[in-house]
Amino acid sequence: MTYYLIAGETSGDLHGANLIKALRNEDPNATFRIVGGDEMAKSAQQQPLIHTSEMAFMGFVEVLKNLGKIRKNLNIVKEDLRINKPDTLILIDFPGFNLKVADFAKKMGIKVCYYISPKIWAWNQGRVHKIKKLVDHMFCILPFEVDFYKQYGYEVDYIGNPLLDAISQYNLNPNFKADNTLNERPIIALLPGSRKMEIDILLPEMVDLYYLFPAHQFVVAGAPNFDEAYYRRYIGDLPISIVFNQTYDLLKNAQAAVVTSGTATLEAGILRVPQVVVYKANRISIWIARMVIKVRFISLVNLINDFLSVRELIQEDCNSRTIADELSDLITNKEYRESVLENYDTLAEKLGEAGASEKAAKLIVKYLGNT
Repeated sequence: MTYYLIAGETSGDLHGANLIKALRNEDPNATFRIVGGDEMAKSAQQQPLIHTSEMAFMGFVEVLKNLGKIRKNLNIVKEDLRINKPDTLILIDFPGFNLKVADFAKKMGIKVCYYISPKIWAWNQGRVHKIKKLVDHMFCILPFEVDFYKQYGYEVDYIGNPLLDAISQYNLNPNFKADNTLNERPIIALLPGSRKMEIDILLPEMVDLYYLFPAHQFVVAGAPNFDEAYYRRYIGDLPISIVFNQTYDLLKNAQAAVVTSGTATLEAGILRVPQVVVYKANRISIWIARMVIKVRFISLVNLINDFLSVRELIQEDCNSRTIADELSDLITNKEYRESVLENYDTLAEKLGEAGASEKAAKLIVKYLGNT
């Protein structure tokens, strides 16, 4: 079977890579074509048709600015699908782009699987009707998504969360501090996101924390699509370290973390790192988002638990002073810190066990075999 996978951002690339490995185990004759990042390239042993660094645009204004590039990428993928016509198309989140590809693939008679549901429960819930029409099999990784789709008469498969796979398979480095020339002062991890827009806006606020916590050392988790020089634009000569491809090691060694809203909030929760979730964007994008988003929270930890488990600081509240106040509580207030860790216990219960990649691969191969 030929599997065509599309991931448009860093987190999807990681999940796509693990799914490729699982598909190889289920189907020894599997061949792949990919749109993704470095991790999918390693698993598929080929270069992606388009790299995630050329695709990840977030925010209404940012998408509008890059419409030409998005259209070009879409045409490249459509032409590649037309020429190579795989047995199945496997879409990974990234709905604005991927649902357009699904429409094209469906018209060509290609089976469409969706691995990691778009967050349509948060906004634009009307997309559920398009998904029912275009997607043959939906694989969900958040427990509440099953009930969301059920109310629209659409049966989906809940497979657990692939982050549990990624974290359980990761070999933590016992020499992380020494290898990165870190001292014994407690670490505050800074995760400014993987998109340029996020880093440009959030990293300066995070860097200012350096002056407020002299007893700590700060370490930035660098995204693979940027180099150290890019981060140094904002850090300057301050003794703030930057590590790449070591986010789990960093979180495991951190006393607390400042985390940009996204997949990383769930990673920090699974690794049991007390965190403050932050987000800030273009004012117009935020204004539009506040009008259309239909959920109470922005972080996955809070969404899954369905109560405020970790503090969220958004837009006006997202500044170095308010972040510092929350960090201080997480570090010095023992009772508050323990309450966050108890909330992570609830999270663990709701997420269940690892094995999402394997479950998804088995179901995909099974469904294809039944057609």
